[in-house]
Amino acid sequence: MTNGATPNTTTPNSTASEATDETNAGQPMVMEFIDALAPMVEVQPEATVSRTVMQVEGANVVLFSFDKGQELSEHTVAMPVLVQCLEGHLKVTGGGRTVDLVPGGILHFPTRLPHAVYAEEASKMMLIMMRR
Repeated sequence: MTNGATPNTTTPNSTASEATDETNAGQPMVMEFIDALAPMVEVQPEATVSRTVMQVEGANVVLFSFDKGQELSEHTVAMPVLVQCLEGHLKVTGGGRTVDLVPGGILHFPTRLPHAVYAEEASKMMLIMMRR
């Protein structure tokens, strides 16, 4: 990625690279890249922390960290989302079902499905909000 890569000042672990074709209404096409997500958000004592790390066409990527016992109480989102555990162990409830989400697991919530997240241990999670 060294050829043509330019740092993205909004996310320290990411780079942007322009493609050679200009096919998006005359704008250069750009590839966004983050080489390591988990270090971009730290677990804070007795807290839940969130940080938006990428806003691109069709999606926002938000990282969360949870100290053990922290939670996101039941809520809904106005768009479909994907949730992936990066570190730790999360209990995720939605649609009348509870799953254990650990690194390597991913789940999908459709628009407005009530759901909640509970940290069984200090954990980090990636949320991808898919805009329509």
